[in-house]
Amino acid sequence: MESILKQSLLYDFYGELLTAHQRSVYEDAVFEDMSLGEIAQERGISRQGVHDLIKRCDKILGGYEEKLHLVSKFQHTKQMAEEIQQKLRQFEETRDEELIRQVEKIAADIMEL
Repeated sequence: MESILKQSLLYDFYGELLTAHQRSVYEDAVFEDMSLGEIAQERGISRQGVHDLIKRCDKILGGYEEKLHLVSKFQHTKQMAEEIQQKLRQFEETRDEELIRQVEKIAADIMEL
């Protein structure tokens, strides 16, 4: 499951950088959950060709992430936003002003990303 989530995020951020053919085959495999054989038959290519193309796409997408880090920045920002929500809920219960300063610090950190 974690692998599919990772593939989905990488595709969401970098999928447009793949060729139309790569995107189409990758979508069939990852999002439509089609087997290699089904994709191969539908496209008139070998099962091995489909397998190699999917692996190549994974490598390409991973390479973009290694260079740009957009997915990791997104996940980090999402985690920080969740932390802000949690602290605001705590503030509603306690009215502790220190929580507001913590939220301001997290927001400033987000702006630095």
